[in-house]
Amino acid sequence: MASRTSGKAAKKAPAKKAPARKAPAPRSAAPRKPAPGRAAKKSAAKVPPRPAPSPTNAVFRLVRAVWLGVAHAVGALLRGVGRGARGLDPAHRKDGVALLLLGIALVVAAGTWSNLQGPVGDLVEMLVTGAFGRMDLVAPVLLGAVAVRLMRHPEKPEANGRIVIGLSALAVGVLGLVHIACGSPGRGEGHEAVRDAGGMIGWAVSQPLVLTVSAALAVPLLLLVTVFGLLVVTATPVNAVPQRLRQLGVRLGLVAQDTDSRGGPQGYADRDAYGEEEPRPRRARLRKDGDDAFQAEKDALDGRRRSRRTPRAPRTPDGSPGAVDVAAAAAAQLEGAVLHGVQPSPLVADLTSSVRAERDGGGERHSGERGSAERESPERKERTASVPDLTRAPAEPPADPLPPRAEQLRLAGDVTYALPSLDLLERGGPGRTRSAANDAVVESLTTVFSEFKVDAVVTGFTRGPTVTRYEVELGPAVKVEKITALAKNIAYAVASPDVRIISPIPGKSAVGIEIPNTDREMVNLGDVLRLAEAAGDDHPLLVGLGKDVEGGYVTANLAKMPHILVAGATGSGKSSCINCLITSVMIRSTPEDVRMVLVDPKRVELTAYEGIPHLITPIITNPKKAAEALQWVVREMDLRYDDLAAYGFRHIDDFNAAVRAGKVKAAEGSERDLAPYPYLLVIVDELADLMMVAPRDVEDAIVRITQLARAAGIHLVLATQRPSVDVVTGLIKANVPSRLAFATSSLADSRVILDQAGAEKLIGKGDGLFLPMGAGKPTRMQGAFVTEEEVAAVVAHCKKQMAPVFRDDVTVGQGRKKEIDEEIGDDLDLLCQAAELVVNTQFGSTSMLQRKLRVGFAKAGRLMDLMESRGVVGPSEGSKARDVLVKPDELEDVLAMIRGETHS
Repeated sequence: MASRTSGKAAKKAPAKKAPARKAPAPRSAAPRKPAPGRAAKKSAAKVPPRPAPSPTNAVFRLVRAVWLGVAHAVGALLRGVGRGARGLDPAHRKDGVALLLLGIALVVAAGTWSNLQGPVGDLVEMLVTGAFGRMDLVAPVLLGAVAVRLMRHPEKPEANGRIVIGLSALAVGVLGLVHIACGSPGRGEGHEAVRDAGGMIGWAVSQPLVLTVSAALAVPLLLLVTVFGLLVVTATPVNAVPQRLRQLGVRLGLVAQDTDSRGGPQGYADRDAYGEEEPRPRRARLRKDGDDAFQAEKDALDGRRRSRRTPRAPRTPDGSPGAVDVAAAAAAQLEGAVLHGVQPSPLVADLTSSVRAERDGGGERHSGERGSAERESPERKERTASVPDLTRAPAEPPADPLPPRAEQLRLAGDVTYALPSLDLLERGGPGRTRSAANDAVVESLTTVFSEFKVDAVVTGFTRGPTVTRYEVELGPAVKVEKITALAKNIAYAVASPDVRIISPIPGKSAVGIEIPNTDREMVNLGDVLRLAEAAGDDHPLLVGLGKDVEGGYVTANLAKMPHILVAGATGSGKSSCINCLITSVMIRSTPEDVRMVLVDPKRVELTAYEGIPHLITPIITNPKKAAEALQWVVREMDLRYDDLAAYGFRHIDDFNAAVRAGKVKAAEGSERDLAPYPYLLVIVDELADLMMVAPRDVEDAIVRITQLARAAGIHLVLATQRPSVDVVTGLIKANVPSRLAFATSSLADSRVILDQAGAEKLIGKGDGLFLPMGAGKPTRMQGAFVTEEEVAAVVAHCKKQMAPVFRDDVTVGQGRKKEIDEEIGDDLDLLCQAAELVVNTQFGSTSMLQRKLRVGFAKAGRLMDLMESRGVVGPSEGSKARDVLVKPDELEDVLAMIRGETHS
């Protein structure tokens, strides 16, 4: 077999190689390429010499180059204008289209209503009059109406196509009827005859109908086209024509408003697919815009088709409707309110919750478990669509202005002081209500619970200015941890990373899921203070903070806090909060009620309040003097406690009331004139700068004040953008019970401020967590905002009323803490050199003084003690270098103090 195979292979081999031997024959027959040298010589010999350029060709090329250059420049200019037009705001582009239509309408009106001369008038006559005929007078009216609509409703572009179709059908029908009424003249009778009838449009529409179906049938067909166009323009379906006519008659006073037991017009009750009448909320007025009515009609029809029919509950023996009947009627009103975008009242929302519990009880709650089939049923979808909006409506201020306060308006020396009016602060608009975004979030949450098989239902939501909190109720035997474990899945479903879960909501058996709003609201300080005034609370230390997640305004009494820590990262809204606190005090209190000490190490945050009569000292910008001011507050607190102990009172309010009533008098022989003590409010805008300069003195003073100053009427507001443990120490936190945290950069900062997580998930720009004294969980709120113009107006009013009266002993130290040697003696020059050396190097070491000044250990130690007694360096800490308390830019003042000269 091997030999045969090899033999066959040998026979086949030559057959395969035969074509290969014949292949070179055609390649040899191909002409050879000439060598490069020869080809170049031949081509050079064949190419004729280039003729010299003529003057005519040169001029032609120059003109062509100039033309192309001008064309390119003009094209680039036009393209730049086009790109600029595309970059315009959409609202400006829509206004431009509307104004263009209005201009065209004016030109057409001038050409048709008057004898406009010139080429423009001839063009209008040829186009408009030739197309519309006798109806050319209506063309500018239609163009003007479309222009006005575009200017009034630029946010509704979806209705433009419908209006164009409706107007086109209306014009076609009317022009066709006019042409037939004028005898249907043809083009053979001349252009004048066609223009005196329906124009070219009327001729093109009516002539084919007259020739095909005769004029008798063409008229009703054109009437149907006209009616169709009218219905499309007004967005009125045919089945709603009787109701629209009746409502029009009611508005004109031609028809009496008769309603049936359900509040709707008699004879036009809506019926569902099964012939059962369903309650339908009646519109309060006929909408002027047709597309709104058309959309509302469509939404109402879809809502009624999705709604679930509930069996009517039995009536009471006397025939009156039972409690469930009343709740069912309230639920129907709630569904109608939600359908039309009206915010329901809390009473209706509670009744709706009870009727749903009555309806769903027994079969669902008592079964112990809801299956996945129930979660995916239409009932779940219906429940999602009917989740009520439980946002609290803000209280309206009374119509009549409240009388001004009678107390504390006349100061010592018969000085009349008028409080600033709340009209200086702007009013905000009404809060936003339920939107399609809320329904989409409810549907997303329901989908997440269904996919992960968690027996939970969204029972309502409250919409705040920054976030919306959705309330979730759990089924039987469902752990709260199942909801908190889905935090990332919920954030993914609602496409928002800033999702915060509250488990549970304080005061409710529900879990709260807070999701930021896509459209945030601005909370004005004026609205918060107007609500406080309407409530009748006239405490001078009541301040406006903002608006909470439930839609209610948040106010706080600084006397009840009694001290507050405000902290947050840069740009989180901390400075705006401080401005709101100071402005609230200026508007609600006189200088005899409240005096303030403002500490502003940044030097630019509180400069707007310079010179107001409430200040007890000029605004302090030097951190060293701020520490002295805090020491003065401690001494003032001790003096107040001496009076309280001497006269037997426990609080400064009781002492002031007794002084005003004349029950307390100074001791015999004393020249002191007893007067009520004002509240003393100390606001530190940046605590970190003070803790860097004099941490021991500042901490000791703050702890001393916060421990004892409540009964003395002294209250602290500490603000910082660096909430770390070295700034907000444990002693400060233990004695400042109220906290207001804005957005922080880390979880650790949130724990420093609130002792719990939450602030790291805030979204900034005033979004904060307020934890007053005694509260278990913080309240989410949007901080109030006051503009610089409003602050300037309030400050100007206060300055006109009264000039500030400052105390000179606030920022002046009362003796040295540790005087080692009062007499410097002959060591004055050596002490100045040592102070200059220590301050410039910012290193306080005894061994350094030995080396640099070439003195012994005893002399260097004495110099260090002298500098400690004069506040240049801190106390000794063993072998460590001493803290230098003076900055290089304060060196001149220190040297002047050592020499005994006058210094600032």
